[in-house]
Amino acid sequence: MTLNHELVGKRFGPGTRTWTADDAIVYALGVGAGHDPLDELALTTENTAGVAQRAFPTFATVLGVRDLVPPLGDYDGATLVHAEQSVELFAPLPVAGSAEVFRTVTGMYDKGKGALVVTESEGVDPATGDVLWRCGSSMYIRGEGGFGGASAPSGTWARPDGEPDHVVRFSTRPEQALLYRLCGDRNPLHSDPAFAARGGFAAPILHGLCTYGFAGRALVRSLCDGDPTRFGAMSARFSAVVLPGDELVVRVWADAPGEARFQVVRGDGTVVLDRGRFRTRERSTRCP
Repeated sequence: MTLNHELVGKRFGPGTRTWTADDAIVYALGVGAGHDPLDELALTTENTAGVAQRAFPTFATVLGVRDLVPPLGDYDGATLVHAEQSVELFAPLPVAGSAEVFRTVTGMYDKGKGALVVTESEGVDPATGDVLWRCGSSMYIRGEGGFGGASAPSGTWARPDGEPDHVVRFSTRPEQALLYRLCGDRNPLHSDPAFAARGGFAAPILHGLCTYGFAGRALVRSLCDGDPTRFGAMSARFSAVVLPGDELVVRVWADAPGEARFQVVRGDGTVVLDRGRFRTRERSTRCP
């Protein structure tokens, strides 16, 4: 089994991605919005008096075109896990709309026992040519290392001293993964016990991007006064699995104005999202 290293540096697209207001609501429910209904009616309803519907910013992470990049190689899909994710918005995400999506394979790195595949995608407004969002993803594929490639570059991040400035607790639901998969990620690792066992897991695990969305909600609540249009950029590393039903605790440390670092831990204290960074944007006057 080998990876297709000839893909590195190639840009694919455009592929067209269209979404509806219902898609935005399904995503918000998939990442737990509505648990405190009065706080998130803008994300979960379209007909509440005096409340304009909003798309939650991390919805951009699922708006790529899945078949845009050719197969990365010949490997067992059960050995692939999400390693890192970033998302940056250049304008509030429209509740419904269309975008041209481009995706580039920026690197394949040798991690010894596995390989790290890094991609970057952009969503472009087809009418104006403006970039709406940019996402970066890293995937770790167990057993595909040892090909003699370069090691992945490592950034600097340290957990701040002292107690966090904000702590937000969420409870995921036992059926959380089954709900989140309606956003388009039908990987059986999150629903099929036999497939999960092939990957070395005792049960289907929660999508990493679902946990990521929960963290985004905590950051918007803590640092943006609940206004999703003030979301600027977010990045984090997936460091441990979450099972549907687990409690998530988001710890946020404010840095410079408009910037913060964060971690997400399970209820038992295990760090599941690490090396988190978040940046706000100025309050927007544009109606998405």
